[in-house]
Amino acid sequence: MTAQPHDFVLGETPLPEKNLRAIRAALVIPQDREAFDAGLKAVLDEVRVSLDLSALNTFVHRWWISACDSVRDPEGRRQMHNRAEQVLAGGPRTEGKPWREILAARGIDM
Repeated sequence: MTAQPHDFVLGETPLPEKNLRAIRAALVIPQDREAFDAGLKAVLDEVRVSLDLSALNTFVHRWWISACDSVRDPEGRRQMHNRAEQVLAGGPRTEGKPWREILAARGIDM
């Protein structure tokens, strides 16, 4: 038997289930929810044309990772968005850790 995403617990907070409703509910940062909604619309449009669900499966997996990160470290997500906005506005760019390393440190296995 294999473990499902909802079987894992990080600290006291369980990870969200790997479905669209649970993922969206776990996204506590407004920028994440807005990007999720826009991306979902785009991927559903793509699926309607291609009739290939692989794009939707990829979308769900990628956003599940972000939802897990949001559950684990909402303040870190806020800081990430704030830094991104500063860089896009022309502010200084700092080099940090690779995102895979950050997620691994938070117990989120890719």
